[in-house]
Amino acid sequence: MTIGEKILELIHEKGMTQKHFSEMTRIPQSTLSSWKGKKQNPSLDKLQVICDVLKVDPYYLISGTKINESVNTEYIIVYHDNEEEYQLLIEFRKLNEDNRKRLAGYARALLDMEEKKGSVELE
Repeated sequence: MTIGEKILELIHEKGMTQKHFSEMTRIPQSTLSSWKGKKQNPSLDKLQVICDVLKVDPYYLISGTKINESVNTEYIIVYHDNEEEYQLLIEFRKLNEDNRKRLAGYARALLDMEEKKGSVELE
């Protein structure tokens, strides 16, 4: 079984559609189809995002062997093409711990305000 076929199998096992997987990874559906029909594999630059979405270790995709059942995928992917989000994350990482907590608190307060505003508009 090729790596591409293994990925398609995992997509199916996780109850995901190829369309949803394609949207989450930004890999065209036509590329997914080529993994099965032409027995091709994904490029190395896509391997980590694939593993993140499927919550598997790259080693598992390559070897078929699980080296660690509890792979830590507690992180998100921020694409550089969303410049505002990317810059926000870069600036956040420059802050010290206290200021990170303050900023996170401010973000929660803004979300609370939006939720309250949304519930008022629904009435």
